[in-house]
Amino acid sequence: MNKKKIIIIAAVVLLGGIGVFLSQWFMPHRDVQNSAIDIHITAPNLVSEYLEDASKANTKYLQSEGDSKILAVTGKITSMEEDMKHQKVIYLASDTEAKVSCTFTAETNNEVDNLKVGDQVDVKGVIRSGATYDEDLEMYEDVIMEKCAILKK
Repeated sequence: MNKKKIIIIAAVVLLGGIGVFLSQWFMPHRDVQNSAIDIHITAPNLVSEYLEDASKANTKYLQSEGDSKILAVTGKITSMEEDMKHQKVIYLASDTEAKVSCTFTAETNNEVDNLKVGDQVDVKGVIRSGATYDEDLEMYEDVIMEKCAILKK
């Protein structure tokens, strides 16, 4: 091949790569709050499914492209806090030391203002990671949900 063909092929590959990058970069974010709920479950059941078989739970709660299905999780608030991004986080009780951690967005933070520990709530969101038990540290890791909002009854 001569230099001219190599330069043309390299330019086409580079422009194609830039096109794919830009299409991914500017792709609209998933609107969890205006999407339909895929699964309703209680916090204790969600935690126990992940602790019993994480692979099976991931198959159930993740879509084929890897995004989480949209869940409505019912549970009792055990604690509340605010993270470093000033997002509210509530923890829902389970039957083990692992809980369901629900992180709200800037748009939904105000929904937590009137809640208190002990309240029973329904939270809509997506899973970022499932519950696990770390044998080395001898501690449970929570189910982590994000993009959360309180479901109105």
